Amino acid sequence: MRTRQAIRQAAYRLIGKQGYEQTTVEQIAEAAEVSPSTVFRYFATKEDIILTDEYDPVLEQAILDRPADEPPLVALREAVVASLRLLYDEFRPEFVLRMQLVREVPALRAQMHEGMDQNVELLCRVLSERTGRPRDDFELRVVVGAIFGALTQVLFEWVDRGPEGDLVETVDRALAVLERGMTL
Repeated sequence: MRTRQAIRQAAYRLIGKQGYEQTTVEQIAEAAEVSPSTVFRYFATKEDIILTDEYDPVLEQAILDRPADEPPLVALREAVVASLRLLYDEFRPEFVLRMQLVREVPALRAQMHEGMDQNVELLCRVLSERTGRPRDDFELRVVVGAIFGALTQVLFEWVDRGPEGDLVETVDRALAVLERGMTL
């Protein structure tokens, strides 16, 4: 875990100084004091260094820890907000740079959207367990898709504004809108 974090921190530091396209895996490896092959052992591509995070297991556990009798969208909202606050408070500079890069670099944006498929599957699985609906339930998948659409929009608007304001509060507001309008 320490090597993985050192690689990620070196990448963010270099990209912050010289830009995404100008930063090579070799430079990242040198700055992290590892070999390029070590970088590739932890991350398949340069894009993965930026896009891979530890949020999914934290979110999954936060959802599973919510009271069983809590409505699914309330549980999801509370879990997302709590998880985001925990990670955002600890990794804010990296998170800001990450979202700026995703907004600016087409390859990162495309890979982020590809990676959302895994996130959709994660949420469908967890919400399926909470609701008793099958993972491939149409309404379940539509709700999860709407949630990811809302979260993506909030993140991009936040980055475009500066990023200013409390991101966690803004995410909470967006999920509250969905919670009022959707049911499972």
